Amino acid sequence: MNIIYIRTSTEDQNPENQLKDCESINKYGQYELFMDKQSAWKDNIERDNFEIIKIKIKNRKVEHLIVWDLDRLYRNRKNLKAFFEFCKVYNCKIHSFRQEWLENLSELPSPFNEIFYEFLLQVMGWMAEDESTKKSERVKAAVRKKGKSTLSYKGNKWGRKSLSTQKLNKIRELQNLSLRKIADELNISKSVVHKYLKEIRKEKIQNKGVHKSVN
Repeated sequence: MNIIYIRTSTEDQNPENQLKDCESINKYGQYELFMDKQSAWKDNIERDNFEIIKIKIKNRKVEHLIVWDLDRLYRNRKNLKAFFEFCKVYNCKIHSFRQEWLENLSELPSPFNEIFYEFLLQVMGWMAEDESTKKSERVKAAVRKKGKSTLSYKGNKWGRKSLSTQKLNKIRELQNLSLRKIADELNISKSVVHKYLKEIRKEKIQNKGVHKSVN
């Protein structure tokens, strides 16, 4: 099996362009397309389709994984390096439209191909990590306080928007279901569902404590 993986974010809204570029380097026949929409600056956010890809790789079902840029996989250097090692163990080759050197390395004689592969991978990871850190610092520097609110440099309120009362009530109704089912039902992320379920359970515990003290 061959896979093209597309990862878009609020900073990048052109999955069609990414796909076109990935298809241009696909020399391996038919492929399956997987796509996630998550922040390109946060590696710790769960990506459902990427998790599926990792399972397929572990089951030795993926021969070639094609991405537009290595930062579509991870921006964190250690995570990126670990993923390459993971793919190597399960005989999955990674190809990137923007990192053509990955293809050129295969033409080098052994052991130089492995030596340069490891070195360039470290360099790419450092560059991606450095870019991420710089962006984070720029964003934090642009944030300003106004009263009790934290605003971005554009004057927008900083932080996650609160859920509507209707959705909060719906979470209460569905709280016995799995996080995934609640998230799918309300079209919100599982992390948001988890956050509000914790608040609901905490509220229940507090209410029980009040009732006991009254009795």
